[in-house]
Amino acid sequence: MGQRENFRREGDDPRGSSPSHRQRFHSLLDVRSVAGQVFVLQLALAVLLVVAAVLALVFQAQGATVREARQRSIVGAETFAHAPGTLTAMKSAHPTALLQPPAESARKHSGLGLNTVTPVVDTGHHVVGLDSAGIRPAKADERIAGQLPLLLGSAAGALLLAVAGTALINRRLRRQTHGLDPAAMYRMYDHHHAVLHAVREGVLIVSSDGRLLLANDEARRLLELPADAEENRRPIADLGLEPRLSALLTSGREATDEVHLSGDRLLAVNVRPTAPYGGPAGSAVTLRDTTELRALTGRAAVAQERLRLIHDAGLRIGTTLDVGRTAAELADVAVPRFADVVTVELLEPVLRGNEPESGTTADLRRMAVRGVPQESAIYQVGDVIRFVPGTPMAASLESRRPVLVDDLRRSDTWRRQDLEGTQRVLDARIRSLIAVPLQARGVVLGLANFWRSDHADDFEQEDLSFAEELTARAAISIDNARRYTREHTTAVTLQRSLLPQTLPEQSALEVAHRYLPAQAGVGGDWFDVIPLPGARVALVVGDVVGHGLHAAATMGRLRTAVHNFSALDLPPDELLSHLDELVSHIDTDEARAASREAGGRGEGVEETVRPGTGSDTDRARPDAGRTGITGATCLYAIYEPVAGRVTLARAGHPGPAVVHPDGAVTFPEVPVSPPLGLGGSVPVETAELTLPQGSRLVLYTNGLVEDRDRDIGTGLDQLRTVLATGADRTPEQTCAAVLDAMLSEHPSDDIALLVARTHLLGPSRVAEWEVSSDPAAVAPVRAACLRTLESWGLEALEFTTELILSELITNAIRYGAQPIRVRLLHDRALICEVSDGTSASPHLRRAATTDEGGRGLFLVAQFAQRWGTRYTPGGKVIWTEQSLDEGRPGRGPDAADDVLDQWEDVPAL
Repeated sequence: MGQRENFRREGDDPRGSSPSHRQRFHSLLDVRSVAGQVFVLQLALAVLLVVAAVLALVFQAQGATVREARQRSIVGAETFAHAPGTLTAMKSAHPTALLQPPAESARKHSGLGLNTVTPVVDTGHHVVGLDSAGIRPAKADERIAGQLPLLLGSAAGALLLAVAGTALINRRLRRQTHGLDPAAMYRMYDHHHAVLHAVREGVLIVSSDGRLLLANDEARRLLELPADAEENRRPIADLGLEPRLSALLTSGREATDEVHLSGDRLLAVNVRPTAPYGGPAGSAVTLRDTTELRALTGRAAVAQERLRLIHDAGLRIGTTLDVGRTAAELADVAVPRFADVVTVELLEPVLRGNEPESGTTADLRRMAVRGVPQESAIYQVGDVIRFVPGTPMAASLESRRPVLVDDLRRSDTWRRQDLEGTQRVLDARIRSLIAVPLQARGVVLGLANFWRSDHADDFEQEDLSFAEELTARAAISIDNARRYTREHTTAVTLQRSLLPQTLPEQSALEVAHRYLPAQAGVGGDWFDVIPLPGARVALVVGDVVGHGLHAAATMGRLRTAVHNFSALDLPPDELLSHLDELVSHIDTDEARAASREAGGRGEGVEETVRPGTGSDTDRARPDAGRTGITGATCLYAIYEPVAGRVTLARAGHPGPAVVHPDGAVTFPEVPVSPPLGLGGSVPVETAELTLPQGSRLVLYTNGLVEDRDRDIGTGLDQLRTVLATGADRTPEQTCAAVLDAMLSEHPSDDIALLVARTHLLGPSRVAEWEVSSDPAAVAPVRAACLRTLESWGLEALEFTTELILSELITNAIRYGAQPIRVRLLHDRALICEVSDGTSASPHLRRAATTDEGGRGLFLVAQFAQRWGTRYTPGGKVIWTEQSLDEGRPGRGPDAADDVLDQWEDVPAL
């Protein structure tokens, strides 16, 4: 990539083709670049050197020629002066005539124009004349001119070689400088120099022989290098570095973030070779001071850990709406990530769900101790504490601010609480404390104490804000739990007051029951056992959607309605139909009331929300959410002990389980109708079962077989398994076994469980007769009934029974239709039943003195403990119950006269 950029800087074609020679030449001669300027300078120097060389050679050759000519002229002159005859000619009378011709001839033959004079001396060393020899310099110039072409050719070759070498050097220089002009080069150098010395990392260049070539300012500071270390290229071994660091710098091996000691600093060292990147053999070293970095990293790590701790606190604190458990969760989160030991105390009213009273003299109860064994704490979980005024704990409660004691050994106020106990704390090497009040919504709920030992750093001022934030989150959860506890206690109280306190006495079924409220709030599950006429018993299990006070109150309303409908002795299908209609009316009325209330506030009606899906605040208010009861479920069953028959109907409720005497478990098919309030025009259907003696009928709500982690199919399979084991269990044992096996650790819904073991009313305790429509048939039936009473040992009831049967049978003959039957049942009471084929029901009224009739039912009501009418598919049954202990005193013939006498003074109407 870098080479491609370099080529483009040199004028390459962007498409990748090679530049032309002209482009290269023009690029080479571009004087704006460093390479161009260097080339022009070197070319000028080469030309100047060639010209100077030529001139030097010319002058040198010219001087040599002149010197040669001079020497030759001297030789010639000396030779001519000493030649024979020259001295004689000089001494003759006409020396010129004798010497001129040979001298001129010699000059012409030499061709030179330079004259040399030589004295001619005689034997007595007297100058007798002068000899002049001439030389022509023109001959020397011609000699130099003959050598000039060779000289110029050599100069031209040298110039070409110089130019070629300069071009090659400049081409490489041009590549290395990327064609930058000098100003850019200066700017680049200044920038690189500034960056090199401005970075906060030390930079070293070390040669291959272990000498320091370059060091920036940061490297000098970190290694405390001498001033002349770089200038003198001193060996690394002579710089006084730590041995391990010195060995690394001179080893030539690569290193990445190796930590080495240099003085009191910890340096992260990186070493890379320079040769692979075009540089000379050696190493580039970077140094980073990790001492400060580690301090910053440590603080950042602490901050990050505390953020994680706050996040974990939000997840782990307040998982339940239990005050004590929430306090323990605060201690679990803080140990050991923030403190070595944590203790949590709550004000006594908080535990009961009440509004606490502020004050340092209030009693607190320790709810959690973490970090030390329970027995070694001054106060153990469950102990009541009253902090002494002036102690850090009391001061924190009074000021509602956290209090820091950085050194407990020097704190006299802390030791006021318990000298012996605080000494044990000091002996356990606990050294610092932060006491933080637990407060939410302006209310102080308790106190959280964070302790650190000498194994960790003492608490500091900056820890106060974190401790306060941590406890504030916990305080919100504790306050929600407190408010929930209050509402839960109220709801549980209401719920239990509305549920059956004791089961009624009856002999048809042996019944055991369990009710367990959900941890998320009391719901609307209920059960009931209702004795019915004819020794029958009604079993009821129901479930109201939602939790809290509203669900509990709604459950009470439905239970009361079921009791009222049962008093009418309605069959299961009719009873559930009436109950469905009642729920629809209740929901309609409540919706209208809510609409009027919302209209008065100028608001719309809020969308109903199924309870259990709201926020923590909603969970703290069990009555939050919807106000209607649509969707409630109910199962209603009537057991008739004479035939062992059960008639059932259900509205949106899980069906029953039947455990047969041999241990076989079945889930009989019972037609299911829509939940209450949703039935409308859908008819309710019934199912009839005949159960052998000793069978167990198991009724339950969906909280037993269904929760968040278990679907209803799995729950029913588990229930079948539990019921199948232990065929001889009593109902109480069955309830215990079912809950032990199926109850989850944190039930999300209420559980109501009803187990009834069936008993049959034996034939010896049942007597039945057919009665014809003839009034004369009354006496034989009445006599047979009296004999039956004698066989049962109920002679004391003969008179009243005779009177009751006489009136009822007579009315049936007179006003009813066939078939007419009479049945006596010997159960906990004596039950007389007279049935006929009409549905007309008699009414109790006050007869006038002139009336001949109208007093029969009045007499029946007076002598029977209970009486009533039950409708059947074929007619009706009028029934009475008489106590086996003879009921009210004074019963007998005289009592009947008294009853009749009280009507003698009543005027006729």
